[in-house]
Amino acid sequence: MKTYQGSEIRNVAVVGHARSGKTTMIAALLHAAKMTNTQGRVADGSAVTAYDEEEIARGTTMQNAVAFAEWQGVKVNLIDTPGFHMFSHESRAAMLPAEAAMVLVNAQNGVEAVTERVWRFAEEANLPRFVVLNQMDSPRAGGSGGLAALMEDLHDRWGRTCVPVQLPITGPEGFQGVVDLVTMQAFFYEPNGSGSGRIAEIPAHMMPQAKAAHEALVELVAEGKDELMEEFFAEGTIPEQHLITALHEAIREDRIFPVLFASGETNIATDHLLDFIKVYAPAAAERTAMAVMSAANGVMEAVAAGNGGNSVATASNGHTEGEPSGYGTGLGNGRGMDKSDSGIMLRSVDDHEPVAIFVYKTMSDPFAGRISFFKVVSGVVKTDMCLENYARKGQEKLSHLSVMQGRKAVEVPELHAGDLGAVAKLRDTFTGDTLGQKGSEIRVELYEMPEPSMTYAIEPKTRADEDKLAGALHKIMEEDQLVRFFRDAETHEFLVAGSGQQHIEAIVSKLKRRYNTQVTLKAPKVPYRETIRGKADAQGRHKKQSGGHGQFGDCKVRFEPLPRGAGFEFASEIFGGSIPRQYVPAVEKGIIETALRGYLAGYPMVDFKATVYDGSYHEVDSNELSFKVAGRLAFRKAMEQARPCLLEPIMKVEVEAPEEFAGALMGDMNGRRGRVQGMNPRGKSTVIEAEVPMAEMLSYGTILTSLTQGRGSFHMELKHYDVVPQAVAEKILATAKKPVETEEE
Repeated sequence: MKTYQGSEIRNVAVVGHARSGKTTMIAALLHAAKMTNTQGRVADGSAVTAYDEEEIARGTTMQNAVAFAEWQGVKVNLIDTPGFHMFSHESRAAMLPAEAAMVLVNAQNGVEAVTERVWRFAEEANLPRFVVLNQMDSPRAGGSGGLAALMEDLHDRWGRTCVPVQLPITGPEGFQGVVDLVTMQAFFYEPNGSGSGRIAEIPAHMMPQAKAAHEALVELVAEGKDELMEEFFAEGTIPEQHLITALHEAIREDRIFPVLFASGETNIATDHLLDFIKVYAPAAAERTAMAVMSAANGVMEAVAAGNGGNSVATASNGHTEGEPSGYGTGLGNGRGMDKSDSGIMLRSVDDHEPVAIFVYKTMSDPFAGRISFFKVVSGVVKTDMCLENYARKGQEKLSHLSVMQGRKAVEVPELHAGDLGAVAKLRDTFTGDTLGQKGSEIRVELYEMPEPSMTYAIEPKTRADEDKLAGALHKIMEEDQLVRFFRDAETHEFLVAGSGQQHIEAIVSKLKRRYNTQVTLKAPKVPYRETIRGKADAQGRHKKQSGGHGQFGDCKVRFEPLPRGAGFEFASEIFGGSIPRQYVPAVEKGIIETALRGYLAGYPMVDFKATVYDGSYHEVDSNELSFKVAGRLAFRKAMEQARPCLLEPIMKVEVEAPEEFAGALMGDMNGRRGRVQGMNPRGKSTVIEAEVPMAEMLSYGTILTSLTQGRGSFHMELKHYDVVPQAVAEKILATAKKPVETEEE
């Protein structure tokens, strides 16, 4: 295939809510560009970017996928993204290698939860956006309020700079085409055709509406540009070529967010959408110089992602303390930054700069192995080129350089700055790594990953499954940066964490389908603790005779509670040699070992002090083991009078959601034994801060999705431990197995 320069490349992330038709739209664009003989369909698994077996089975996109269309001298790289909220981290990751975001809106439903979320992601990244009202062929397109209501909703949410650059042509036969408000031409289409339109005059009944919409567009484009305003007032309009140039610039600078109309399902207006991307979407070479981290000295300098001003993107989602974190920092653009700024290093998207690429996605293919998807930051990358992995300090050979058409790799001899490519079987390169020429070290940082919001215990069904589990999950974690897999040191369970129940269920299904590994999911154990609320004195006396040397140990120990979080303290008040000095540590060891096994329900005993103050010994039969057993006996006897109780972990929870859901969320928190600490506005959302027992938060991600229509997110971390209420403790103890010990242990 042809090699494209940066000025001929358009990188577009296709984002939107689930069922807005992203995968179908990409299939239609590829067919309109004659990249496919027939239009792929999601329903039968023939869509180019719907190749994952789990996605086909579930009928939904769960990971990013890449395809390209060659259209009238330009190459359009399209990144398909998921639309369910629990996979929205993938949508966000797709914005790093892109120069524009195509925001699809289901014309039947309007702006939905994830539509708002991905818009916010693009806004934080200063990424130019254009809105496509898709599925215009539906009889219910526009909803009850029609097109005017849809546009009013866009204006209410994102401002008046969301402006139509087209008008839909509808009639008795339904959606027939669009009116281009720049060229003032009409384009008519045959449903389920090739996507090629027929140019004609604007229908007479639409001419007044088209003229008014054209004037509104011209006026908005001219705003803020003195020379355009002068031309507009002098001529009453702006010449077409001037308008095209000015609109391209306004889109690139995030001053205007165009609105277009199409139907991916029936392939209407898709060729005109490709025309729009070619003419108006920012080219890869138009990206401002990327601000990067110097890998040589470790100075962080932010990451350029879009074409707007400087900003740092942040993410918030569920979080459990102790789990590994994702990649750091967010994305800005670098416009307005100067090389004289302290620590700033800029890298232009230019063929003449040193070669550098960054890996933004990894795919594990059963035949090709690990495939690394990358963006060429600078320079020209050629097949069989050797580059240094700056993070891991190893050399990688880029054999069989390719561009991806869904799962199919199309080999190319070289890729220029700004293009997207892929290479298989790199030895030690993973998502987030930057590679390049030795001596020109930089590092491109990925978006900070949200923390997992749901954790399940995972148990292999057989020994063979256990042997394969770690390797299979490792490959899944290479593909999906949000998956966590670890062993709980306290409960000894293997835990898998993800963004929600469906996410984890998909992981389990993928383990079975792809790696022939079967596991069982169950709720993780809550790491309860035990403590005492009263003081107690107890004597531990161990005496055993079995012929020859026996065993003898005798100690008196005083137990008392400590403040919450103090742990365990041990003290000795032995005077006069009632217990030899060398045996006192054995008493402490016996108490510690028994305390770790608990008294009520097998949970570790914490926040108490043990003081040994008296005892006795035998010159022949006493030894360390005897006094360790004596310490155990003293502990168990003391627990009978020290009023032991259960402690539970209390989490500090922060929930962010639109204001209209605040009442329902606070009511739900109260029902979970939570204590609301406060409410604070954050933009158009409300943040609720609360302290809630961990046991009540194990399935909160699913509940939050239901309560907020998928528009809420949460973060939690361990705050402290507190006493479990008696009624709740009784239920826990009823199902717990009390620890049993013998003196011989």
